[in-house]
Amino acid sequence: MNSKTLVLKIGKNNFEDTISRAAHILKQGGTVAFPTETVYGLGADALNPDAVRKIFEAKGRPADNPLIVHIASMDSLDKIATDISPIAFELMDAFWPGPLTLVLKRKDVVPDITTGGLDTVAVRMPDNPVALALIREAGTPLAAPSANTSGRPSPTTAGHVISDLSGRIDAVIDGGAVEVGVESTVLDVTSDVPVILRPGGVGVEEIRKHVGEVVIGYTDQAVGEGEVVRSPGMKYTHYSPKTKVVLVEGDGRAVAAKMSELIESYSEKNMRVGLLITDETAGHVSADEMYSLGKRDVPEDAARNLFAGLRYLDGRDVNINVIIVDGSVKCDGVGVAVLNRLRKAANELIEA
Repeated sequence: MNSKTLVLKIGKNNFEDTISRAAHILKQGGTVAFPTETVYGLGADALNPDAVRKIFEAKGRPADNPLIVHIASMDSLDKIATDISPIAFELMDAFWPGPLTLVLKRKDVVPDITTGGLDTVAVRMPDNPVALALIREAGTPLAAPSANTSGRPSPTTAGHVISDLSGRIDAVIDGGAVEVGVESTVLDVTSDVPVILRPGGVGVEEIRKHVGEVVIGYTDQAVGEGEVVRSPGMKYTHYSPKTKVVLVEGDGRAVAAKMSELIESYSEKNMRVGLLITDETAGHVSADEMYSLGKRDVPEDAARNLFAGLRYLDGRDVNINVIIVDGSVKCDGVGVAVLNRLRKAANELIEA
């Protein structure tokens, strides 16, 4: 465990120097959190088992939960993956750099600890200048799960990282808030028909335009104990604040009515209520604290606000006893990922 985590605020005037300092830490086998377009990742040399082990220790992450390896060039891909299909290359051309992770056959150079002991490796090329520069300067692919305590809401700012991991990692690069707000889509392309293992920043319909048929290979609940998983986010508790979360799904009018009923019920029990809510529903209900997901029909807004909202309402400053979440977000594109994360975070799901 590190006694102090170095916070490196990055900007135009110190970009190269900051990248150099952070890359030096990685070359020495250390851990550095950094922004991507999706969420902040906790990076270490993916090919160094001792370095990767520090990620698991810092996060408290189970060892059978595979990591995503981040690259900045196709040359790096050739070093870690083999038997890459034409479909995979087409998807790379379409979506890299970007929020799509591809599960590929691994080469032996990738250690078991990085892949959870699987014969595959999950790879993506992030669409963020800080991330790409850091990977290039480090001179190695970086294993980088979300930079949070395992099971907690993912971090979309450096402040979230510091809140969870201060003193447990070597450094964090503060590059401001991320753009997408939910993790990458994970697609297994090792079989004839690609399988979506986790919904994310690239929607299923976008993928179908390039590959035709795809299989939905995930559920909105964690898989059972003892089952082997091929992607992060499929096993164990994820995205959960410490405060109880109640998710209300349905059309806008029904959700607003049910949320009003719940607010009244909890208030009668002297419980402080926080709402993670769309702008439309916010016009019909009120509570002790409210955090906007944005417009109901713009799931990109909900993705950007989701984890920040859960963390805010879970904070000690607002002292909330229960978080009620508006599940009327449009289930399309990245909205599928938003609802997936909310269902995994929720302690109780109500169909309005």
